[in-house]
Amino acid sequence: MMALQKEFLGKLRSHFRLNIYEVKIWLALLSKGVSSASELAEISGVPRSRCYDILDSLEKKGFIIMKIGKPIEYMAMKPEIILDRVNQNIKEEADKTISSIEKVIETDDFRELDLLYKTGIKHVDITKISKSVVGASIINKQIKDMISSAKSNVVIATNVDGLYRKMRVIKNIIPTLRKRGVEVRLYAPYDRSLLKKLDGVKFMDCSTNAHFVSVDNKEIMFMVTPDSVVPEYEVGIWLKSDFFVNAVNILFEQGVRR
Repeated sequence: MMALQKEFLGKLRSHFRLNIYEVKIWLALLSKGVSSASELAEISGVPRSRCYDILDSLEKKGFIIMKIGKPIEYMAMKPEIILDRVNQNIKEEADKTISSIEKVIETDDFRELDLLYKTGIKHVDITKISKSVVGASIINKQIKDMISSAKSNVVIATNVDGLYRKMRVIKNIIPTLRKRGVEVRLYAPYDRSLLKKLDGVKFMDCSTNAHFVSVDNKEIMFMVTPDSVVPEYEVGIWLKSDFFVNAVNILFEQGVRR
């Protein structure tokens, strides 16, 4: 078998969800076109005692075809076909997993967990549910998670530069929020081209130095560094407090109206 680097074999294992023996046999068969089990064992370096099991596994996964004859030979499928098949299998598995997870919320076990959380959260010190977040990618992920779980409202206050960055985070979430009846209010300088891409957002034209995202009047992410800061060094402060976040939203909206 041709000399292949471990890195290449590792990537193939990951991409196509195969074990190392399956990768070696498959590559050997791709290089030969059609071959017998004994030839493949010799070319690939896979022990002959394992070769038939591996070929049987690859056939069931649709990577190869067995040709009946004496001796029995095998033929590799076109990689493009295999990639489509693996992609479809992954999607089907993901759909099943999502469906299974969604049903968990209807179980008594989940209701028990939710009750424990609600009981425990009453005793949490506010200092334990606030944190600093460093790095634009981590901040954006936190904001995306916050907005994705919104139940009633989302408030976004930002400037022009921040608007472009936040649009990349929220534009794909907006349709889902609209279906759930979540109100999204955006306070930012007017930008016609961007607003066309944010259908369903209640836009408030204003110039502000404030830069924050709040959700359901319960949690908020403040951006505390200037726009000129390198993305890796951006800093945000996340805080969860009904009293504080509601007060911030009220004070901000009163200031905007003046």
